[in-house]
Amino acid sequence: MANLVIVESPAKATTIKNYLGTNYKVIASKGHVRDLPKSTLGVDIENGFEAHYINIRGKGDLIKELKKEAKNANKVFLATDADREGEAISWHLANALGIPLEQTRRVTFNEITKSAIKEAIKKPREIDIELVNSQQARRILDRIVGYKLSPFLWKAVRSGLSAGRVQSVATRIIVEREAQIKEFVPEEYWTISASHKNSQGKLFRSKYYGKGSAKADIHSKEDADAILSELDGKDFIVSDIKRSIKKKNPLPPFTTSSMQQEASKKFGFQAQRIMRIAQELYEGVSIGSENGGMTGLITYMRTDSLRIADEARDTAKEFIIANYGDKYYPASPRVYKAKAEAQDAHEAIRPTNVSITPDAVKKYLSSDQYKLYKLIWERFLASQMASAELDTVGADISCGEHIFKASGSTVRFKGYLTIYNDIANEKEAMLPELSDNEVLPTEVLAPEQHFTEAPPRFSEASLIKFLEEKGIGRPSTYAPTITTIISRGYVKRDAKVLIPTQLGEVTTKLMIENFPEIIDYKFTAEMEDSLDSIADGKDSMNGVLSRFYDRFKASLDSAESSVKRSDIDVPNEETDIICEKCGSKMVVKSGRFGRFAACPNYPECKNTKRIDKNNNPVNKEPAVEPKETGLVCDKCGSPMVIRSSAYGNFYACSNYPSCKNTLPIKNEIGVKCPKCGGQIISKRSKSRTLFYSCENYPTCSFSSWDMPTNEKCPVCSGMLMRKKGKNLLVCSTEGCTFKKETNDEENS
Repeated sequence: MANLVIVESPAKATTIKNYLGTNYKVIASKGHVRDLPKSTLGVDIENGFEAHYINIRGKGDLIKELKKEAKNANKVFLATDADREGEAISWHLANALGIPLEQTRRVTFNEITKSAIKEAIKKPREIDIELVNSQQARRILDRIVGYKLSPFLWKAVRSGLSAGRVQSVATRIIVEREAQIKEFVPEEYWTISASHKNSQGKLFRSKYYGKGSAKADIHSKEDADAILSELDGKDFIVSDIKRSIKKKNPLPPFTTSSMQQEASKKFGFQAQRIMRIAQELYEGVSIGSENGGMTGLITYMRTDSLRIADEARDTAKEFIIANYGDKYYPASPRVYKAKAEAQDAHEAIRPTNVSITPDAVKKYLSSDQYKLYKLIWERFLASQMASAELDTVGADISCGEHIFKASGSTVRFKGYLTIYNDIANEKEAMLPELSDNEVLPTEVLAPEQHFTEAPPRFSEASLIKFLEEKGIGRPSTYAPTITTIISRGYVKRDAKVLIPTQLGEVTTKLMIENFPEIIDYKFTAEMEDSLDSIADGKDSMNGVLSRFYDRFKASLDSAESSVKRSDIDVPNEETDIICEKCGSKMVVKSGRFGRFAACPNYPECKNTKRIDKNNNPVNKEPAVEPKETGLVCDKCGSPMVIRSSAYGNFYACSNYPSCKNTLPIKNEIGVKCPKCGGQIISKRSKSRTLFYSCENYPTCSFSSWDMPTNEKCPVCSGMLMRKKGKNLLVCSTEGCTFKKETNDEENS
């Protein structure tokens, strides 16, 4: 009887199978198997917040399979992720499969490598119920807020709205920044710069500092002119020179937050995209037999810790000395400390094997995977290297009582900058040779007017940084929080910045007035601390939930009795589209299939149009004149003709409306179905999105958003699929992560 290992991801399962051998069977649960029901609250508030969990719809067959495998297995190991969510998935699996908690074998690992997996299997433990309760508390809190607060928003603002504990605070942050920008009043200020020549005639610049030792701010042209008049005709003399060697230390390895910020800044990636790529690198990528085959390239990517394993630090030391020399390694190993509130459950994000360089595996990775792996690899290696050294020179230049300052630097020793350059200007112009009391011929005095600028709008990276600084949310919540507030219409993405919508502003105002605690930065951060306390065994789940609910219920009762929908004004977002039926400017609405333009005079005028993300109308496919096909209707014998609809062309009986028989037009792509051998055809969904399915549907259920091809996967011989919108082929076999870039433009 083989041992059974259950993980949550098919890709993770494929990687681990390669390490454990034939005595172990590895199966993926594909995430949670149980959750609170979607149709009801699912929490008995009056009975100690007891949660009513049910099997997730669509997971029935999988649970049956897992039960069967568990029953026939010698031992069952639960190897989900090593965080609260992973602990909860294991707990739900144990309950769904009927495994007593005292008999569970829970295994965790920070990296998916052969040595880490084998070591973890040797040291199983029981499920940590305190970690589970911490996750349950978060889930129940969010469920209570969502299911109790959303109906209030439906009544007060607009039907279909939703509220969330963290998403509401994130929306508030963006709304308040927008208010700061609108209210900002620019203030005038001036600077004065001077161009000098030293005794050898070399030119350099200095900037006005102030009078004596006091720094002066120049607020107007009059102030600048007064200073210039005092400088007129006076000599500029070098009054002080300071030369020094400045050390610049490397940044620590990545946490989730810093990785998201840096990848966003360097590559323009959105947080959700960054986490998806990191998940792929963690779970395993096929990097060729010479590099170990299927391998997890990075450690766990949801972490706020800066801790590094001693073994990893020692390996980095050997690599640095062997490839760069002794002087590139510091006198003592570098140790970084995380913030006091960090959970420190995992290591920092680092490569699992620093000797697997990005260039060595580039051909096996997609472009995105390579970029992110290279960034993580370089940041980690640099964090263990010697400091950079800069030669710096600063000079004070006196003109009467007034002081100008000049500075410059060059890199003396690159140190970690050899790997990871994190300074904007590696070579700031070095000052020419100067001597004390040297008189400097001054050619230009240039006053310049400036105005203070409003604080910038948040990008995804800067919002994540702000959330982290305020203690709002945790590493695993940043990306989904941003995705949620955008998808629900509270915030929109404009280029790379986040802007609140009118709906977001109105809803935030309503929340601040009626639920100040729910939307308070400090309260939300303290709630995260309370969840940490549950995980640490210092507080109880019921205690945290009870204290929260008592205050929340009082606020909800007060709001429901005082707020009326007529009090709330939510202006519609206008478009430039003119309704051809009544002449009004159409407005943006949201429906089942996303945003669309609608006439504001509804229900008198019910005209609607499909729009793109820029609120421009999207034209339907042009209608075609009915034409004969040579086919005969199998119901009435009349000729079949081609007709068109919003979803494309189709065959229809010419005897319509007496006969309403229709048939789809099969747009074959020349590829056979991998399940039944029928032809793959292209179709359009109700939202007009192109997809592919088998001609024998519903007998054969094969369908995909990606385009099937006739190419075979070199790893498992499965069908290769062309990723939508990318020149990338991926394997269709579940669990196989083979990817291959192409140079053609077929997938436009």
